Amino acid sequence: MAFPMMTAVGSIHEAWGPIAAGISGVVGLWGVIMARMERPPKAFYWAVGVAIAGLLFQVILGVMTMSIDQINPGNQHVFYGVVIAFALVFTYIYRAQFRKRPALYYGLLLLFTMGLSIRGIMTFGSSF
Repeated sequence: MAFPMMTAVGSIHEAWGPIAAGISGVVGLWGVIMARMERPPKAFYWAVGVAIAGLLFQVILGVMTMSIDQINPGNQHVFYGVVIAFALVFTYIYRAQFRKRPALYYGLLLLFTMGLSIRGIMTFGSSF
């Protein structure tokens, strides 16, 4: 749903939203599959970092788009973005617990954020 007066920031946010959700889903599924391993490979941690960075980048781009383009994305779209941000903040707060079973916990987190991302994309322009 492109807007005619959208800046580059808004265009990037719109184009990379599904990509960030897809990366989160793939890495999350990889983590859940590897949950039986005691020590996941280093590549998994790099992939988790890329997925989380992509999600944070999307949240930041969304805030910038709202302020620069003056677009009202709807309450639900904003709500799902805020929930993603809070989920990542709580992950940082509880990172010590994530070290117990990192593949499982990060996998479930990324699958959860993938679902929130997809739902956020689907509800653009909708309000409660």
